[in-house]
Amino acid sequence: MSDKPLKMVKCGWCENTMFIPGDLPPLATEACSKCGHAVMMPMQLRQFELRSLLGSGGNGNVYRAWDTTLDRFVAVKLMKKELMEDAKAMEAFYREARACARLNHTNIIHIYTFDEWEGHQYLVMELADRGSLDARIDKLRVLSELDVLDIGIKIASALDMALKYNLLHRDIKPGNILFNADHEPKLVDFGLARNLEAEVESSDVTEGTPYYVAPEKIKREPETFLSDMYSLGATLYHAVTGHVPFDAPTVEELVAAQVQTPLTPPNLVVPEITQPTSDALVRALAKNPADRFMSYDEFIMTFEVARGALLRAQSQMPQQKPKALTSWWRRQ
Repeated sequence: MSDKPLKMVKCGWCENTMFIPGDLPPLATEACSKCGHAVMMPMQLRQFELRSLLGSGGNGNVYRAWDTTLDRFVAVKLMKKELMEDAKAMEAFYREARACARLNHTNIIHIYTFDEWEGHQYLVMELADRGSLDARIDKLRVLSELDVLDIGIKIASALDMALKYNLLHRDIKPGNILFNADHEPKLVDFGLARNLEAEVESSDVTEGTPYYVAPEKIKREPETFLSDMYSLGATLYHAVTGHVPFDAPTVEELVAAQVQTPLTPPNLVVPEITQPTSDALVRALAKNPADRFMSYDEFIMTFEVARGALLRAQSQMPQQKPKALTSWWRRQ
């Protein structure tokens, strides 16, 4: 029998309890003996025990962690060590912490603390570990129209709150909308956020994800909350149709399409989408910012009207026997 120390850990994927070598460095992984999923050697940051990797971003990795003081799970974003000498990366990390910390909204991820421990910069925040909108699109291809309307209304409300603090998010995309245990959408990653009054460097004008970037940013015109609104519209279009609004073989052709190619209305891509929802998305995705909704209140009101029309239409549909549900009950 080996005399090497062992540490008992639990697989975050299948919840199998197993032993891994106790001399593994923190954050190193071993394959789960049951499912093969990577099991991580925990790492301690003050009272936070990092237990499993949730995701990776440009400037850090996000871990599911246990707060040993308050007995609760949290998310810890640990900055990559190689970026800690990068002034621009450090500023983005600080910006995300400061921006989120002052925004108290149900659909914006809550920040608990920002700290440094033994050379590690980290951000502790509310846990939203039920996947991203991007992951849901990958899995389902098309989300239900009602779900997309609900997400749109809630994230628009979150952006309106940010706007009250003169803050633009500047990177709205499916990957930056996460879901918590109650399946409530949470807006995350304010690393590119800017104050409305701040001058944006020319090199930063087209920061963001090309599939969802507003035409005026591509043309290097002034950026306003309407640019975030466009990106939200593009995100919702992708979720409800299964297709990004514009696609092309190269980034150059893609950004040209964002500026020049007319949008295909959502209900011409998926005929089942109702006209009010299709019209609302077309307006949010207008090439000219002046043709979009002039406020998030107007955006939300229009989407709520579309939601009401959809619910009325669904209530008038002939009721069918739920065969799949009956079969499901028989299998229990």
